[in-house]
Amino acid sequence: MEKQPILPTGRLLMRPFDLGDAREVQRLCGDYAVAATTLLPYPYPDGLAEVWIASLREGIERGDAAAFAVTLAGEGSLIGGVRLRIDTDHARGELGFWVAKQCWGRGYATEAVRAVIEYGFSVLGLHRVYAMHFSRNPASGRVMEKCGMFHEGRFREHVRKWGVYEDVDHWGVLREPSRRPGAYTPSPLQRTPL
Repeated sequence: MEKQPILPTGRLLMRPFDLGDAREVQRLCGDYAVAATTLLPYPYPDGLAEVWIASLREGIERGDAAAFAVTLAGEGSLIGGVRLRIDTDHARGELGFWVAKQCWGRGYATEAVRAVIEYGFSVLGLHRVYAMHFSRNPASGRVMEKCGMFHEGRFREHVRKWGVYEDVDHWGVLREPSRRPGAYTPSPLQRTPL
């Protein structure tokens, strides 16, 4: 069984979710504003948080997930979650995150996401981390950009949320800085102009 570590950051303590978090997960994810910017359901049904937390544990045990409850250091208050869905065949992780509405605009998402990306590269040995967000939610894109991710494109009407097809923006980052957009690495087949 894989053990999920605790990741401390400047203001946060990121720890494994446990079933004791279920009531607070339901309350925070049940906020209409949070649900409207994610694929979370609204209203958030009773029992779903327990099922979700159990699924995270199973994913961690299988090695195809890493998931962290985002809590305020010192207080221990749960304010969000960050998860990587891991594809070991391709050494990549799909990032997902949410933060309680009352904590928006304080940099907590950036701090948490940055720590999980670093964990994915340094501990899990991932080659690539990628994420998507609704195009109408540019705040999530700003978080991804601040964490070193690059905008890779927009998928038009890619998902359906509450009966409406939504555009999503796609972001990614590679472990090796020299392979990130803007970094010039000449190909061995590339010729020097005469």
